[in-house]
Amino acid sequence: MSELTKPLTSDKGGGLPRVVIVGAGFGGLHAAKALRKLPVDVTVIDRRNHFTFQPLLYQVALAVLSPADIAQPIRGILRRQTNTEVLMDEVVGIDVQARRVGLASGMQFAYDYLVIATGATHSYFGKNQWAPFAPGLKSIEDAIEIRRRVLLAFELAERQMLEHGWHPPLNFVVIGGGPTGVELAGAISDIAKLYMRHDFRHIDPTKARVLLLDNGPRLLAAYPPDLSAKAERELFDLGVEVHTGSNVTNVGPGWVEANNQRIEGAVILWAAGVQASPLGKMLGAPVDKRGCVLVDNNLNPPGLPEVFVLGDLAHFEQDGHQIPGVAQPAMQMGDYVGKAIAADLAQQPRPAFRYFDKGDMATVGRMAAVADVKWPFKAHLSGFPAWVTWMVVHIFFLIGYRNRLAVISQWIWNYFMFTRSARLITGDQRLPGWQDQIDAGPSPQEEDRTAAVR
Repeated sequence: MSELTKPLTSDKGGGLPRVVIVGAGFGGLHAAKALRKLPVDVTVIDRRNHFTFQPLLYQVALAVLSPADIAQPIRGILRRQTNTEVLMDEVVGIDVQARRVGLASGMQFAYDYLVIATGATHSYFGKNQWAPFAPGLKSIEDAIEIRRRVLLAFELAERQMLEHGWHPPLNFVVIGGGPTGVELAGAISDIAKLYMRHDFRHIDPTKARVLLLDNGPRLLAAYPPDLSAKAERELFDLGVEVHTGSNVTNVGPGWVEANNQRIEGAVILWAAGVQASPLGKMLGAPVDKRGCVLVDNNLNPPGLPEVFVLGDLAHFEQDGHQIPGVAQPAMQMGDYVGKAIAADLAQQPRPAFRYFDKGDMATVGRMAAVADVKWPFKAHLSGFPAWVTWMVVHIFFLIGYRNRLAVISQWIWNYFMFTRSARLITGDQRLPGWQDQIDAGPSPQEEDRTAAVR
C-alpha cells in the first residue's frame, strides 16, 4: 500500500459514486461500457491514449497489418458515454484506506470503486538482462520493434552478400511455445518463404531458418494434446524447426544457449512467460508468484469489496483451476463489474462471477490454425476450417467499423497478391550481434557455399 500525502486535486463532488478504472484494455473498456447507463461518474486512466487489440499484435510485428488497423483512441471509443471521462496518465500509488489513487502527473483521484485492469508484461524469469536481445510482444511499440528486426535482418544480409559474397545465417529463434510463440514462428516462416521470396537479388529468403524453442514436452500446453500435435505438424509443413524440451539458460547478442548448445540467431524473440503489472502489489493484497492479485468470487481482493481486479492481473480460480489471462475472461470480468455495482446501487446482493469458456484458438501460418471450440458447439478444428473460424471471431471483436474493413481488405489483398504493404523499417539500422558474426567471419559451411557459388 502506498501512502498518498499530496492534497486531492480531482474530485467532482457531484454526489454520484465515482468509479476509477485503471487500464483501458479489454477488461477496463468492457467495465467502462458496462457502467454507461448507471448513475455513476467514471474516470478511465491509461498511460496510452489508445486501445490495442492484442490478439493481432503479431500481425503488426510481421508486417501483415499497420498499427492503426488494430488500435483505436480510447476517447473515440467512449466519446458517447456522457458519464465517462478519459485521462492519459499513469497511476503510481494507491491508498486503499483513504480510497485515493496518485498519478505520475501529481494529480490524485478519490474513488468509491476502483477497477484495476492493467494486464501483464514480459517475464524473463529474473533474467531481465536478456530483454534487449530478445524482445517480447505486448504492445504496439513491441510489435514495431520486432518488425524492424525481422525485416532488417534480410536487408543486412542482402547488403553483406553483395559486398562480401556471404552473410551470417538468417536464423530466427522464437523462445516459448504458447500461442504467441506459435503465431510468431508461423508468420516469420510465411514472410520469408512466401511474401519476400522474389524481392531480393543476392539472397534467398526461403533459406531462412525458423526455430521454435519450448521447455515443455509439447507446444500449446493449455490446448488439448491432439491440437498441440496438429499445430506442430502444421509448423513442420511450414519449415519451422520445433524443439520441445529445450531449456534456455542464456541469451546474448545474436545467440541463445539451450541444453548446453549455442544457437546463432539473427533475430531472437521472447514468448516464454508473463508477469503481472506491478500495480497489483500496491494494494497490499495477497499475490501469486507472478504478481497476480488473489480475488474472490466478486473479483475483490480480501477485505476490499470496493476494489475490482480484472484480466491478467487477477488470480481467479473456478472449478479448481485458474482461468487463463487472455482477452475472453478479461471482457467477461469487465461486464461483471457493471452488474456488481448495479447490484450495490440497488442494495441487492452481488452475483458471483462465473467465467463462460467459449474456447481457444491460435493461427499457425497462412490458412492454418487450431481451435478448441466450446461454444456454440464443441469441436477440435485445425487447418483451413480453424483458420476461417479464427478470422471471423477476430473480425467480430475488433472495435470500430473502419478497423474491421481495413483488416478484412488487407487480409484479402495479402491472400491473393502474396504481398504485405506494411513492411516498413524505422529506427536504428543495427541488430544485436550481427556485426559480431561478421567480424568472426564465415563459418566453414558458409565458406563452402561461397566457394561453390564462385
